[in-house]
Amino acid sequence: MRFGRKNFTFGQRAGYRALRAVFYPLSLLPLRALYLISDGLALLAGKVLRYRRRVVRENLRASFPEMTEKERRKIEHDFYSFLGDYIVETVKMISMSERQIRRRVRMEGLEQPCDALRRGRDVTLLLGHYCNWEWVSSIPLHIPGNSVGAQIYHPLSNAAFDRLFMDIRTRFGSKNIAMDDTLRRLVEWKRAGIPSITGYIADQAPHLDLHLFTDFFNRDTPVLTGPERIARFLDSEVYFIHISRPKRGYYTLRFIRVTDSPKNEPLFEITRAYFRMLEDNIREAPQYWLWSHRRWKVTREMFNTYWGPKAPAMLSHL
Repeated sequence: MRFGRKNFTFGQRAGYRALRAVFYPLSLLPLRALYLISDGLALLAGKVLRYRRRVVRENLRASFPEMTEKERRKIEHDFYSFLGDYIVETVKMISMSERQIRRRVRMEGLEQPCDALRRGRDVTLLLGHYCNWEWVSSIPLHIPGNSVGAQIYHPLSNAAFDRLFMDIRTRFGSKNIAMDDTLRRLVEWKRAGIPSITGYIADQAPHLDLHLFTDFFNRDTPVLTGPERIARFLDSEVYFIHISRPKRGYYTLRFIRVTDSPKNEPLFEITRAYFRMLEDNIREAPQYWLWSHRRWKVTREMFNTYWGPKAPAMLSHL
């Protein structure tokens, strides 16, 4: 077992092997059996442990003020049910075959990004923490052989779990790029003449060194602009991945072109378009978004207090 260039301690190696020993046998179970475990996990998280229930309810209340409390509680219940599914589906990836993932993840409109790759263009994919984003890492199974598929990730603090997720996310040929290495790696591929298709889960809450607030679910929302900045630098075609779940254990990925000329778009219009498209996608089936995330913890007031007189310059494009 190789751990790459990272210097793993004996304890970290032992922890990783212990995780594999537990989760690999579980991954061999058919999904119908794993979904029984998921039902138990949903009950445990939602009713017993009440995992981040206050955050979930606050997010739903602010995002859907037009709904009744009963309607929001239904989304809450379904969210915890899906959270269990997300966990067992991710475990399943440890041993899932290429045939299985191809059958369960349907691609629509991928021809356009593939055509761009064949022409030597880089491709930027924008998606959210919606449906099972881990299964999206199977995209490299469908791209031209002269190109490389990758996703940007934030390394986990626990080295053993980080290594396990590295295994899962590279299972079907995708490359993992640590967030801080993004531009360097993509430029290396570009200079080598290797077109890349790279996925960014761009709906995380940014730190205070941000440059844009936009409307998202009725709130003034701070957002990441790094993916757009990189797309402009590389002059890559930009696509939004609309995801749906026609039934349990099956997903449809629809690739919608945002722009093929990012340098010609108004500054941060790509980012604004992404959040509009993501909100529309979430509203179709809200239970599949990560409502337990403290998405709106950074406010404009916090931003203005932190930067003081410099705040207007940070948002000078507005």
